[in-house]
Amino acid sequence: MHASTPPNSCSGRPSAARPRPLTTTTRTDSLSIVPSPSRLSGKPGPDCPRCPRLVAFREQWRARQPDWHNAPVASFGSRDAQLLIVGLAPGLQGANRTGRPFTGDWAGDLLYATLIEYGFATGVYDERPDDGLKLVDARITNAVRCVPPENKPTTAEIKTCREFLTPTIAEMKKLRAIVTLGRIGHESTVLALGAARKAAPFTHGGRAEIGKVAVFSSYHCSRYNTNTGVLTPKMFRAVFKSVRDFLDG
Repeated sequence: MHASTPPNSCSGRPSAARPRPLTTTTRTDSLSIVPSPSRLSGKPGPDCPRCPRLVAFREQWRARQPDWHNAPVASFGSRDAQLLIVGLAPGLQGANRTGRPFTGDWAGDLLYATLIEYGFATGVYDERPDDGLKLVDARITNAVRCVPPENKPTTAEIKTCREFLTPTIAEMKKLRAIVTLGRIGHESTVLALGAARKAAPFTHGGRAEIGKVAVFSSYHCSRYNTNTGVLTPKMFRAVFKSVRDFLDG
């Protein structure tokens, strides 16, 4: 999710515990990535009808802002990448407006600056999908592809959209690492990989080995989390430094 998020919501903010260091590691070696049998593609159509509440919200904004994207937001980057970043859902005036994940709001400012710093992107991020920014051996997607009202997808919507997340992961044959942003993005990713939530609990700075994929987890880079100090740029950069070291090791 790219927009500001209230406490204990989809941003992944904890209710009490302080951040843990980047040393938490869980291993689940026996699992493999298996696409959902009901979906062969990780890309929903522009008029995906699967979630009635999200469809109604999308149509409302199509009427109000016909020049916006107002459709499911496709993954950004090559399926041949070694790194996948999984956010929560498009922000109303971010990706829902621009059509590119994490583009047009604060979350993108921090994410793309960090990706450029660690060699996962080149160019200049200018909050526009035509700014020329390119990802390097990285891909970005969301657990939920359509913008939800009040930045809060329902449990049913998260489950339904996992039918797109699962094949998105499965089609990345060179995938070695996933960074999950926020609790919902993390848990949906773990389930899409075929593991149970308890096999890889969410924590900032956590790392879980699920099959052949290393899953690194972070608090979401939302404005709310950064404004309140739940997530600092230094904490966020530390996650991607760990990913860089892992891929280069």
